[in-house]
Amino acid sequence: MKFYKESFIKAEPSEVYRWHMAPGAFLRLKPPWENVELVNSEKELFEGARALIRIFPLANTRTIHIDWLAEHTDIELNKGFTDFQVRGPFKRWRHRHRFQEHNGGCLLQDEIEFELLAHPLSIPLYPYIRSKLEAMFTYRHEITQKDLDSKGANSMNVLISGSSGLVGGALVPYLSTAGHSVTRLKRSLSSRNDAKEILWSPGAGELDAASLEGIDAVVHLAGENIASGRWTDAKKKELVDSRIQSTRLLVDSFKKMEKKPSVFICASAIGFYGERGDEELTEESSAGSGFLADLCKDWEKEAAKAEALGIRTVMLRIGVVLSPEGGMLAKVLPPFQMGAGGNIGSGSQYMSWIALDDLIGMIKFALENDSVEGPLNAVAPEAVTNAQFTRVLGKVLGRPTIFPVPTFAARLLFGEMAEETMLASTRVAPDKAEKAGYQFRYPGAESALRHLLGKK
Repeated sequence: MKFYKESFIKAEPSEVYRWHMAPGAFLRLKPPWENVELVNSEKELFEGARALIRIFPLANTRTIHIDWLAEHTDIELNKGFTDFQVRGPFKRWRHRHRFQEHNGGCLLQDEIEFELLAHPLSIPLYPYIRSKLEAMFTYRHEITQKDLDSKGANSMNVLISGSSGLVGGALVPYLSTAGHSVTRLKRSLSSRNDAKEILWSPGAGELDAASLEGIDAVVHLAGENIASGRWTDAKKKELVDSRIQSTRLLVDSFKKMEKKPSVFICASAIGFYGERGDEELTEESSAGSGFLADLCKDWEKEAAKAEALGIRTVMLRIGVVLSPEGGMLAKVLPPFQMGAGGNIGSGSQYMSWIALDDLIGMIKFALENDSVEGPLNAVAPEAVTNAQFTRVLGKVLGRPTIFPVPTFAARLLFGEMAEETMLASTRVAPDKAEKAGYQFRYPGAESALRHLLGKK
């Protein structure tokens, strides 16, 4: 059986080839709706290099997995390479990547030959696999073009905290394929052979400032998950300490460096604005009230101390991040896919969201543009009410949305956390990002959800 996908990419074949050969390319090309994990791979591709991929065939669980070992071969500089299955779920699998010059650009060609294990029950799977491949490679070609469109000119050595989280896990391969060098700030060293890592312990105040020498930029994403459960007194302390202590430790370490980073991007949240009804909020709007607003104010105050050191500082006020791999969307997908989704509370509360690709795109934009500093709203241009989002998600999935979560139930289950996140109305505009020239990939909720869920 054969599958073929071809797209015109507005870039030289050599540039498209280099992008595919860069560290992080596999993770950039992996559709977010696919339950797949890269277990191990060589730092760089070469003839005979191998990658171990783990597939989790059952949705929303990792109890059962299939290992797939692939080997790279037939590498032709700036022209293409081939992957074939050494062992895995197919009887035979060979994937040829080709990059052909065409009208000043590149024809990106993916040709796959595959054969299932001989069994009568495998025959009906061929149409299903072809449809999966069509969705996957539509996504891959779109990502390739858009990433190459936004490729920066100057390479930086970027230090990232929270690199194993939802945002950090997407940011690392994105920056790597764009030509930046990435160093991870970790609490314990990993076994990854492609990782540059520096140890730290924010709780103990431990970070060797000398190890940061040579770092050009810092992206600070670490912090306890805001929406992981009820806000008990102990949980609130964890939320505060994980943000304030870690940010303070970084800024104190900057003071000891001979050559300081040129830019410091510190995560914050649109919770800074608090409950504001339908008021449109920009970076010039005042802070709100409540636990989350107070936390964001204190967090940003710590980050702003880097400005006194001559470091360009950006406080990234992040909205609801959309990805099926984590966060709010991952939590609501199972009931929506079963036709049991619905509004939360009245549904009239505004939800300021951003697609994960736009969030990491905005971080890269802030890294590379000296004009961006201070608070920066990381949200899409089109805020929606919860009811509007519910309708759009139901439409994309082709499911009814008639099972609301009453306000009292949300409060009963999650208490103050529900009041300040799920039920709060915060209508935020990306005023500074748009004025600075950031081009959103997915400005509307429907286009974002179709991209993220493979529903074109």
